[in-house]
Amino acid sequence: MKKLVFIVLFMLTLSVSAQEIGIRFGEVARNNVAVDGIIPTQGSRIHANISFGDDGVGLDALWDFVYASLGEEALMWYAGFGPSASIGGDDFYLGASGEIGLEYRFGSIPIVIGADYRPTFWIVEETDWEWGGFGLNIRWDFSSN
Repeated sequence: MKKLVFIVLFMLTLSVSAQEIGIRFGEVARNNVAVDGIIPTQGSRIHANISFGDDGVGLDALWDFVYASLGEEALMWYAGFGPSASIGGDDFYLGASGEIGLEYRFGSIPIVIGADYRPTFWIVEETDWEWGGFGLNIRWDFSSN
């Protein structure tokens, strides 16, 4: 029951605070699809996900401390890290993920498309490196409306 309350609170926080919200396809917190959101902070951002799949529910909250343009304003790159968790059945995994990615903002429509790489070091339940973590993000940018 505590896990369910935590997941509901995380989703409410993500949906209320997010500047961008969408979907992420690819490996994320032991799953393969996620609700993807961006929460702006002073000079950086939080890249948060709640993922679903055969392995249960996963949560990521990554701080992207680098968020910079690649010559033109529409093409950006980012890098960061943060905690990851996966809850499924009797299994609970807790670890740290790194992230590096590229994204493109369309000027005429409020859509952001990005690709990233997110390896994870799982610490709790069992210690393991997950070297996969490639993903595709498609988000709606509410700040451009």
